[in-house]
Amino acid sequence: MNIARVDLNLLVYLDVLLRECNVTRAAEELGISQPAMSNSLRRLRDLFDDPLLVRTSDGMTPTDRALELQPLVRNVLAAAELAVLPKTVFEPGASDRIFRIMASDYTEATLLPKLLQRLRREAPGIRLDIMTPSDVSFHDVERGKVDLVINRFDSLPQSFHQVHLWDDSFSCVMRADNPAIRGWNLQRYLAGNHVWVSKTGMGVGVGMSPDDVQRLGWVDEALQKIGAKRMITLFTRHYQAALLLAEHDDLIVTIPSLAARSMHANPAVVILDPPFEIPRMRLKMVWSPLLQHDPGHRWLRQLIKSVSEEITA
Repeated sequence: MNIARVDLNLLVYLDVLLRECNVTRAAEELGISQPAMSNSLRRLRDLFDDPLLVRTSDGMTPTDRALELQPLVRNVLAAAELAVLPKTVFEPGASDRIFRIMASDYTEATLLPKLLQRLRREAPGIRLDIMTPSDVSFHDVERGKVDLVINRFDSLPQSFHQVHLWDDSFSCVMRADNPAIRGWNLQRYLAGNHVWVSKTGMGVGVGMSPDDVQRLGWVDEALQKIGAKRMITLFTRHYQAALLLAEHDDLIVTIPSLAARSMHANPAVVILDPPFEIPRMRLKMVWSPLLQHDPGHRWLRQLIKSVSEEITA
C-alpha cells in the first residue's frame, strides 16, 4: 500500500471511534455529522479489511484487529501532534494550573504530603484536584480528563503510558496491648480480628465478601497459598480509618509498610512484620498518550518521580 494514497484523517476518526465505541458520540467529539462518521467507518473497514467495530448486545465492540491497531494509531497521532505544536516552555513558578490526579487513600497517605511540600517551594500557584478510584474510569484517563492515575493495577490498556514509582512490603499495626502480640506468630495472627483495606482498583465500588479471595487481594491471596484464612471483622476503603481502628480496638490491620510508617511515633500502637510471606505491592503512575508531550504534564511527572525517590530512599 502506498501511504501517499491513504487519507490520514481516517486515523483521527479511528482513534476517536475506538475510544468511544459509538458512532454518534465519535461524530459529536469531532464536530461532524453522524452520516459522515458512518462513511468514515466504512472507509476504515475497507482500508484495514476488517469490520473494526461489531454490533453486539453490549453495543459496538472492537475486533481483535481494532484492539491491535489502537495503541499504534494513538502513538502515530501523538507524534504528529508533537510535531505541529509550537515550542513552549513551562514555568512552574508562574503557573496557576490545576492538575487532576486520581489517587488511592494509600497514595494520599504516602506520596501527597511530600509532593505538596515540593509544590509549595517550586510552584506555589499550582493546585491539585485529588479524585478517588471510584470517581474515575479508564475511559476518563484515556480521554485526558484526568491528568494522572497513581495506584496499583492488575492490568492496563496498552495505549497508556506508565512509570513504576516504588514497591512496598506489608506491616501489621495493632494496639500496644493487643493480646496477639504475645508470642506473635501465624497462629496468633489468624486468631485475631482483622480489618480489610481496599485492594485499590478503579471504578465504582461494590460490596465485599470474605469468601471472594481473588477480590480481597494481596493479604488473603497469600494466606490462601499456605492454606490459611483470617477472620475479617471490618471492610474499609480508607487506610487512615483502618489505622485509627487499630489504635482503639483489638483489631489487626495489615497494610503496606509506607502507610503504616505514619504510626511509628504513636506509643498506643505497635508495628510488626507479618508472620507469613506477602508479595510486595507495586505503585505506578499512569497517564493518557494525549498528555504525553504536554510540557506542564511532563514537569509534574518528573516531580512526582523525584518525590517518590525521596520517600523510598
